[in-house]
Amino acid sequence: MDQQRPPSAAPEEGAKGDPWHAFGYLTSGVLVYGFGGWALDRWLGTSFLVVIGILFGAALGMYMTWARFRPEEPQDKTSQDKT
Repeated sequence: MDQQRPPSAAPEEGAKGDPWHAFGYLTSGVLVYGFGGWALDRWLGTSFLVVIGILFGAALGMYMTWARFRPEEPQDKTSQDKT
């Protein structure tokens, strides 16, 4: 019988490079935080929080995209030898 790998060791084929994840992070960040800024503008009677919310959401979406798609760092041989 074939040895089965645990689920954590299974390779992620295609999941790491899916461009829809990047689109989703950027779009949802702008929409969610833009809506939050708009709601705070209506509640507080201001007119600048929607812009701050959109910019913050875009920055957060770019960070999330970067965090997901950055190249993996190679593991040290010394840390692998200890286990």
